[in-house]
Amino acid sequence: DRLLWAEGLDVPLMADKFAKGEKPEYLFWVSSAGAFDERYKKVVREFVKILNHLKVDFAVLGTEESDSGDVARRAGNEMLFQMQALTNIEILNGYGVKKIITCDPHDFNTLKNEYPDLGGVYEVQHHTQFLQKFITEGKLKIGGDKFAGKKITYHDPCYLGRGNGIYDAPREVLHAIPSIKVEMKKNRSFSMCCGAGGGQMFKEAEKGSKEVFIDRTEQAMETGADIICTACPFCMTMLTDGIKYKNQEEKMKNYDIAELV
Repeated sequence: DRLLWAEGLDVPLMADKFAKGEKPEYLFWVSSAGAFDERYKKVVREFVKILNHLKVDFAVLGTEESDSGDVARRAGNEMLFQMQALTNIEILNGYGVKKIITCDPHDFNTLKNEYPDLGGVYEVQHHTQFLQKFITEGKLKIGGDKFAGKKITYHDPCYLGRGNGIYDAPREVLHAIPSIKVEMKKNRSFSMCCGAGGGQMFKEAEKGSKEVFIDRTEQAMETGADIICTACPFCMTMLTDGIKYKNQEEKMKNYDIAELV
């Protein structure tokens, strides 16, 4: 079912390209969230539309893609992580993949920093870096006033921000969108986790007085923003839940940066 998200879209498959003797410049790593999470499927669909608009030479693995193993490792199942990683690396190296783009900071971090130990060395870009490059080069121009007058606040994903030091790229992409930007009081390296990373998404909350995602949603509400912009499937799930929990669905929306573009 890993390719069902792409229905009706022009999404080239690595196997098809390879059969024709073609070698795409980029592999778009869809991630498990992109393939199966109903909300995040919309994000990868929008990002593919951008790739096609820019005439980027890319392909996806489709049913050959498997989970990166990030959550397994964070939750302590090292054996499962290595099984997943080695399987993926064998497929990626078989296709001679050099450059990878992904929308998921967790997979970005794992592919970039952890796969090299197991023989998978790639140039990995997060979609915010990729978009920033095209905007800086003048190849991607964002016009229109769809968000003019709207206040947008950006939430730094842990594995993009503190994990890999990527703070400017997403902000520069947002800067190119005509709108009002506001920062939460905790931002950049002082940003807060959405509450899902490190395998927390899949376990019960620990003892305490407040859930992390509620705290973070309240910080976003304090800015008076109309839109919380995220760049991670986990953050999207948690902050969307936070907006619902706080009954703010009428006032506030949560979009990925690719959707805004």
